[in-house]
Order: sequence, then structure tokens, then C-alpha cells
Amino acid sequence: MPESTLPPLTQRVAVGCATVFGIGRLRPGPGTWASIAAGVVAWAAIPMLPVGMITGVLLAGVVASTLLGLLSAPAAMRHFGSGDPAPVVIDEVAGTWLAIALIPASTLASAPLVGVLLAVLCFRVFDIAKPWPVGWFERLPGAIGIMADDLAAGAVAGILATALLH
Repeated sequence: MPESTLPPLTQRVAVGCATVFGIGRLRPGPGTWASIAAGVVAWAAIPMLPVGMITGVLLAGVVASTLLGLLSAPAAMRHFGSGDPAPVVIDEVAGTWLAIALIPASTLASAPLVGVLLAVLCFRVFDIAKPWPVGWFERLPGAIGIMADDLAAGAVAGILATALLH
């Protein structure tokens, strides 16, 4: 295991954030587990939000999880000794929330379960298959590459989910 320059507690917190507090250690399919967890959080939050706030709250989650991923992924990469370790799933959270956020708020408010399920399913298809341009973003270096391909998959998935719902 590569040595970290971070203090032990900071290293553990960073790895915990990157793995979404251990969800990334679930098998099989840690990315799928993280997408499901992100979907459940969104599905639970949507009915509690005024329609006019749904998209903003989801996008705030995308920004927060993306920043957290960019900050925590380098420590996790060192910890796991890999350029894109499978247990790092904060990128799936960001991508899933982006896919959901791109569905119109009125649609999410009227059919939250259908909207979230479709967004999660579309996101997983694009995240796993990595068609162009999603796969291109994966080639970017370090934490940027880890996060960018999932955000691209989330954008394409959100557009497709919206089209399918309308």
C-alpha cells in the first residue's frame, strides 16, 4: 500500500468520503450500490422539497459530491494503490444526482420513484458501457478523470431519462 503524506486520521476521513463511508467496499458492483444509495437519498428528499427547489438542491449535491471527490480521491488512490480504484464511488453519487437533476422538477415532483429509477438505470448503463464521449473523460488524469466520466455519464443519462419520460 503506497505511503500517504496525510496524517492517519485525515487519510481515513478522505478514504471514507471517497468510498461514501464504505459503500464502495460492497460487492459485487460497488458503483451500482453507490448509485442506488444516491437514488434513495434523492427519492426521499424530493417529496420534502418545494418543486422550485428540487433542481437546485440536487445540483448543490452534485457540486458538493464533485468537490468532495476531487479532494478525497487522491488519498484513496494512494491508499488503494490504483489510478481509479473500484471502492471510490463518490463519482457515482455525483453522476447519479446529475442524471436526476436534469429531469424537470415538475416530473420528479409528480413521479419521484419513476424519475429516480429511470435516471439511476440510465446512469448505470452509460457509466458501465462508457460510450463516446463518456469514455473519453475517463482518460483524464487522476481525480479529474475519476469524476469527469461519471459526470458525463450523468449528463447523458439525465437527457435520455428526460426524453423517455416526455
